[in-house]
Amino acid sequence: MNMREKLCALISGAALLAVASAPSQSLAQETLTAGVEAAFPPWAYVENGEFKGIAIDAMREIAKDEGLNVEFRDLPWPSLIPALSRGRIDLLVTGLNVTPERAEVLDFTIPWWENDDEVLVPEDSDLNLVTALCCGATVGAQGGATQAQWLEENLADNENVDLAVRTYEDYVIAVEDMLAGRLDSVVTSTDTAESFLANDRPIKIVGTIQQNQPQALAVQKGDPNGLLESLNRGILKLYNDGRWAEIVHRYSPQATIRQIPTTMPDYVDSYQEPISGYSE
Repeated sequence: MNMREKLCALISGAALLAVASAPSQSLAQETLTAGVEAAFPPWAYVENGEFKGIAIDAMREIAKDEGLNVEFRDLPWPSLIPALSRGRIDLLVTGLNVTPERAEVLDFTIPWWENDDEVLVPEDSDLNLVTALCCGATVGAQGGATQAQWLEENLADNENVDLAVRTYEDYVIAVEDMLAGRLDSVVTSTDTAESFLANDRPIKIVGTIQQNQPQALAVQKGDPNGLLESLNRGILKLYNDGRWAEIVHRYSPQATIRQIPTTMPDYVDSYQEPISGYSE
């Protein structure tokens, strides 16, 4: 083979390599927009102008491992899922519960958490688990959240339970309203409730609503940007090398680390074998 032939072969080989690696390079060079609700401690919040929280720090580590460029955008909770389903953001990074309704319009990463819900009341309240959720009580929850849906479907719509549900943009405002006497109780996730208690808010937990609700990151239905493989692989790497436990305990020292993946409901399309980045 003469020099010209060798040069052509090298160029052809380089071109084939470039074509083979083009999708990953494109994904790495593109800046992905991660929607967050920055009023949802310990998963996502803003402190001194900086995004912080379990989901935020975990996503930063995944992005570093997988060579992704990610920027966070703070959006009100009710607008996050519509923004993702319409392609206005690329992924959703927060403490997002996996539900059948959401699985119809989103695809989920493998679940990295499971949660129950807690009933909060002011620390000087005489209410208990039962009276905080009946008997003329007004209960606060976040609009569009699974807690609000559960309260409506199981209690407010029951003619035998005298309960009013008031929804809020975020749980910080709901708790403030409760402490101001405009609510009798607030229902939120276990880790969010524990975060409020850790910050010495004058509240207490009077009961738990056991849900065993898996939580995950989410992408557009059908994963048009091809993100699930990188996200699932990144989540597993964080869990296996111990960084996940470090991140969780940074914000929630008392939390028990669940095995990843947690429960994967069979109604989620992206949990059908083979699971990209997990079972391959």
